[in-house]
Amino acid sequence: MIKKITINGRYINDITSFYAEVNRVFMQTENWKIGESLDAFNDLLYGGFGAISGNEQVELVWTDATISRDALGYDVTRAYYISKLQPGSPFNKKHFNNKLKELELGNGQTYFDILVEIISGRSNITLILC
Repeated sequence: MIKKITINGRYINDITSFYAEVNRVFMQTENWKIGESLDAFNDLLYGGFGAISGNEQVELVWTDATISRDALGYDVTRAYYISKLQPGSPFNKKHFNNKLKELELGNGQTYFDILVEIISGRSNITLILC
């Protein structure tokens, strides 16, 4: 049996609201929430907690994906990369500087693109953007 999970793109207008929607949808049965982290989102999709209990088959429907694509586009992604490059940041500055340059040259992924790539990397999850 395939489990159907729906993300409502109308609720997503930036990175913070994306994770609020993910927590609303995936973490209803948990008494904790995932933080604003691509790694945490990836871990969530592996299952074992939240809405995905393991390697079960999931149909992830992302409604109003165009709204989310715009909301998590160039400007938000650029700000995300710049935040990783701030003095004292513990992140790999060379990595994020390269990502920022790729984005500014028109060759880089947006935050939305990264999320879609993470989801698409899970063999048990079928992503439907609508």
